[in-house]
Amino acid sequence: MRTLSGIQPSGEMHIGNYFGMMKPLIELQETTEAFAFIANYHAMTSLSDGKALAANTLNAATNFLSLGIDPEKTVFWVQSDIPEVLELYWVLSNFTPMGLLERAHSYKDKVAKGISANHGLFSYPVLMAADILLFDSQVVPVGKDQIQHVEIARDIAIKFNNEYGEILTLPEFKIDENLQTIPGIDGAKMSKSYGNTIDIFTTKKELEKRAKQIVTDSTPMEEPKDYTTCNIYAIAELFLNQQELLDLQERYKGGKEGYGHFKLYLAEVIWDYFQPYREKREHYLAHPDEVREILKSGADKARAIAAKNLDKIRAVTGSRY
Repeated sequence: MRTLSGIQPSGEMHIGNYFGMMKPLIELQETTEAFAFIANYHAMTSLSDGKALAANTLNAATNFLSLGIDPEKTVFWVQSDIPEVLELYWVLSNFTPMGLLERAHSYKDKVAKGISANHGLFSYPVLMAADILLFDSQVVPVGKDQIQHVEIARDIAIKFNNEYGEILTLPEFKIDENLQTIPGIDGAKMSKSYGNTIDIFTTKKELEKRAKQIVTDSTPMEEPKDYTTCNIYAIAELFLNQQELLDLQERYKGGKEGYGHFKLYLAEVIWDYFQPYREKREHYLAHPDEVREILKSGADKARAIAAKNLDKIRAVTGSRY
């Protein structure tokens, strides 16, 4: 089974990115034929600063590798290193009804938030479809808000196949039901847009500062506290095993500690969890050419597959003569 995942290089990676996308991807590379890429073309819909995008792209690749992407197990590349994806994007545009894109939730949501309505933003799902379909992706792990984009890719592929035969593989989306929403420090979905994230690769001082900002109720320190409604506990659940969670529940029930104690405890848990990844990241930061070489090798593997599939598409559409 071939899986494909992509993430935009939109800044520092937070624990919502890790548990919502990175950790499942790292686990998939042990049991599937895993493909993963840095979606820097997609990032252009919200970032026009070229230097910042280039820096973010290399930083995202460094973070991916530091957190466990194994280039021996996962084909790993940067989107813009595969020019074939833009050619397929154009071909698929001719099989994409306007109404299909007009119904896209992501476009409407972003415009409502004040992002300029341009063609790149509007046709974003077609480029995502090209990312998926170019590599015969069978399963696409996504968050709940991305399900529609995979469904759009299927709809486009069906229209194409109805015209030319069974050329494109129809993808399925995959969601981890337990990790659909990673809570932020305010209890809402963790998102850079909401300013409620906890970054992975930050200083210990900044990590403690963010932990102290987690929203809690006003239960006095000497009284028992309800862990089932506590944002601190909801985040801690991502990191602790069953026995550790039971021990934490008893501390909540004991009524001898305030939320401040639990916030500092959570900061320590998060800091310790990512310690090995920080050490690995320091190596890659000191050797950026090693990261670039890994990306080039991944792009070579991806392009070999892309070129073969695009050649079939050119043959049936008449662009090869």
